Amino acid sequence: MSKYAEIESLALEIICTENSTHNKMQMLCDLLDQKLNHFNWTGFYRADNESRLLHLEVYTGEPTDHTTIPFGKGICGQAADIEQTFVIDDVSAESNYISCNINVKSEIVVPIIRDGIVLGQIDIDSNTAAAFKQEDQDLLENICKALAPYII
Repeated sequence: MSKYAEIESLALEIICTENSTHNKMQMLCDLLDQKLNHFNWTGFYRADNESRLLHLEVYTGEPTDHTTIPFGKGICGQAADIEQTFVIDDVSAESNYISCNINVKSEIVVPIIRDGIVLGQIDIDSNTAAAFKQEDQDLLENICKALAPYII
């Protein structure tokens, strides 16, 4: 079994537990942080579609001031607004990037969507440029699809 298949299997076990969605999200953050060295900050935001805001639910890594992000602002806000995964190899080249930490070099944001509605997203920062590969994107998209039914 590949490293990514093993991580996905462990993630699906977490998602299928009887824990609250909040606890599942925190356990997923911790799992990804422990298993993937290039994940330096991992967090879940929940979407409030009425106000078009993302609210930080849980994270693993350095504290951030960005606990509320409007749709369209920054990479997280763009991913929510456009409903697509964003993989940013060099955050310094992005005019709409919201800096959380001066050490961050790359970012991946995957929206959590159910029935055409953005429910939230997972946001990963890396201190390595161009850190995220297709296998990272596939893993995170699969986790978000599996988690979507549990988000109320």
